[in-house]
Amino acid sequence: MLTRDEFQALYDQGPDAVYALFQTLWATTTLQQERITALEEQNARLSARVHELEARLSKDSHNSSKPPSSDGLHKPTHKPCNLRKKTGKRTGGQPGHPGHTLELVDTPDHTVVHAPTTCTGCGGSLQDAPVLGKERRQVFELPPLQLEVTEHQVLSCVCPHCSTLNAGTFPETVTQPAQYGPNLLGLCVYLSQYQLLPLARTQELLVDLFGQSPSQGTLTAAIAACSRRLAPVETALKAALLRTPVLHSDETGVRVVKQLHWIHVACTSTLTCYAHHAKRGREAFMALGLLPHFEGTSVHDCLASYHDPSYACTHSLCNAHLLRELLGLFQTTQQTWSQRMSALLRSLKRAKEAALSAGKSALDPKLLVRYQALYRRIVERGLAQNPAPRRTGQRGRPINGVCRSLLLRLQEREDAVLRFALDFAVPFDNNQAERDLRMVKVQQKVSGCFRSTEGADHFCRIRGYISTLRKQGAGILSALRSVFMGNPVYPCFDPPV
Repeated sequence: MLTRDEFQALYDQGPDAVYALFQTLWATTTLQQERITALEEQNARLSARVHELEARLSKDSHNSSKPPSSDGLHKPTHKPCNLRKKTGKRTGGQPGHPGHTLELVDTPDHTVVHAPTTCTGCGGSLQDAPVLGKERRQVFELPPLQLEVTEHQVLSCVCPHCSTLNAGTFPETVTQPAQYGPNLLGLCVYLSQYQLLPLARTQELLVDLFGQSPSQGTLTAAIAACSRRLAPVETALKAALLRTPVLHSDETGVRVVKQLHWIHVACTSTLTCYAHHAKRGREAFMALGLLPHFEGTSVHDCLASYHDPSYACTHSLCNAHLLRELLGLFQTTQQTWSQRMSALLRSLKRAKEAALSAGKSALDPKLLVRYQALYRRIVERGLAQNPAPRRTGQRGRPINGVCRSLLLRLQEREDAVLRFALDFAVPFDNNQAERDLRMVKVQQKVSGCFRSTEGADHFCRIRGYISTLRKQGAGILSALRSVFMGNPVYPCFDPPV
């Protein structure tokens, strides 16, 4: 800052000196303004980054698509907010529930009679005394568990008429001098692929039960043989899934030979098909051969690969995913449009349930139009609150941010979001696929990974077969035994479900 005397001396030097001073001050001010602008932009970027990291840290299973197993034991950053509403009912069986108890059977396998032999009064014999009453009690117990060895003998003999040497033949399932039978092999596959026991623990259990167990090599060979014999069943299963009107799809990451691979599921309430692939998106869908040829309604999450324009199917998004995303956005941004959208989806779900209870097959068109108009109004207000980012001069499109990205998705995929209300055959969420994938995550917790791609493929084929039979109420052990007998039990495929 110049003093008055310094300024007077400069003024006395004439206009050129004053103009030079002005130029210097102007350049300094411009430089400072540029620095301030750069600092403001840097501050904005850092603030956005901090907000993004805070939002990422605050995500857990209740406000995002993360699984509950990832929550850990730390105290939640937000007060728990369950999307399910309380019904007011007490836990346990409800009034009118039939209940289940162990019932007496009419024809027990063994009967033990406990009759008094001497009189407690006089000590006389009661051997010939008439029976006046009988009380029954039954004990359900396992017989002694042990392996049975059946020897097959092939005899040779000479025909007495023509002297031709003749020999019997072994059954098709008896191929080795000493081998395990289909019942035991079916149990081994059941324990490993359904109950998810590691091979070593499967051996321990069989030793404890029967005093003998197959080697791990035998167990692995049994799993591979079971998978190989189920290939025709899987082909028929995929054909049945292509005929279904509504197909649930999802995928989850797994470790295969120390690399991230994916297990995909395509399912209904009665059918399940798993498949393993190194990729998650379109390349995997093409290899699995279901979605590219499916013409019904595909229910899935918001993965962009599901919306390939070459697919002929109609799409429906999982609204449970959207509700969790909307809840997470409100907790981190406090933008009320997310709450209004969440309330709209839940209200529309209740309206559909009420219509179904009344025996209707569709919502009132006028009511549906009002819901759609409200949906679009909420999206428009949200977009106005989250305008498009201005370009910075750098290459590529500017980042929209979490809020605007979700709003754009809601705007672009409106029909897929509201499909459950437009078509009553389509459910509100994709919980069917998520439930079918749950045991895949349990398998990963138990074993940590698949040691080979073949092992992952075997698991998917066998697990899909077991899951389908379980949904249809069939016996799993007897079905696996039939596989090793060479005549596998086929699930019910027709009529299309």
